Amino acid sequence: MRFTIGFDKDDIPQLHAYWDQIFASQRWSEGDFTQSFEEKWSRHNNLGSVAFSSWGGAALAAMEYFNLKGKTVLCPSNTFMATPLAAIKAGAQVEFVDCNRNDLCMSLEDLKAKVEQYKPAAIFVVHIGGHIAFEIEEIAKFCQQKGIILLEDCAHAHGASWNGKKPGAWGDAGVYSFYATKTVSTGEGGILVTRHEELVEFAKKYRNYGKFEYEVEGLNYRMSEFTAAIGCVQTDRLDEIVAWKNAYVREHLDPIHPNRVIFPDGMISGYYKYIVFDEVEKSTGKVYDAPCHKIMKKDYDLPNTDWVAQNHWCPPIYYKGEEVQLETLLANK
Repeated sequence: MRFTIGFDKDDIPQLHAYWDQIFASQRWSEGDFTQSFEEKWSRHNNLGSVAFSSWGGAALAAMEYFNLKGKTVLCPSNTFMATPLAAIKAGAQVEFVDCNRNDLCMSLEDLKAKVEQYKPAAIFVVHIGGHIAFEIEEIAKFCQQKGIILLEDCAHAHGASWNGKKPGAWGDAGVYSFYATKTVSTGEGGILVTRHEELVEFAKKYRNYGKFEYEVEGLNYRMSEFTAAIGCVQTDRLDEIVAWKNAYVREHLDPIHPNRVIFPDGMISGYYKYIVFDEVEKSTGKVYDAPCHKIMKKDYDLPNTDWVAQNHWCPPIYYKGEEVQLETLLANK
């Protein structure tokens, strides 16, 4: 299966023009393009935004700000190991929550039980596959009632929305990844979004060794100007990419995959993955097939997580990768 990065070749001249500006400026870091990328992402998400060199750096900044060291953080087990590892590196104790079978995201029912059991300081919800967790509204209300910090792992969720509300807006902070496979990519990188202005200022210092007062014990998680320029191009293209993917899904995938994830009214997926519950011969594999609680040898039962790991597959969906995708579709008919 030939992988296709979600980048429009028509944007190459614009990107080269941006890079020429960076060469001419002699400022390859901490410059105008990082600021522009953050401003564009803020307009898209309606939240304050801080660019980082990685998802992990942005996640650590959020957890440092909320002082989670020595406290318990709950994560879904159906996620990439980056989510629990970031909490562990922030000094937190991690325990896992089961998922739902219909959306592959955190189960509110199991969350309530785990909150009673573990008394967490924070919860890390993960939006799986490009759509928003179906129970995010209820989870956000529950966290607010309990005084629990809500973090959103938005690594898959570029371009998603639910009645116009974007990922990261339900919690105290959201963290996006721009790794090479994502709906929009900068190769490597991440961005933190939040409604808390104090977190925005903290995160800008955290990514830069705490400069200049060194009141924040940060490290180097700066994004280069060349990477930020790609982010500017990709953010400008994001709505078009998501619209293209949704049109492709309606025309080519939905008619032959009735046993797929069905979204609630008003929800739009960014379609990082197209998830079905029937085995597909020429799929791109699964979102995750090794639950985190098993990787970390946690000895408790998460039945929905174990079921999901064995019972979902992902037909290919690459932005403007029509030739590859249609060949696969025809072969699967």
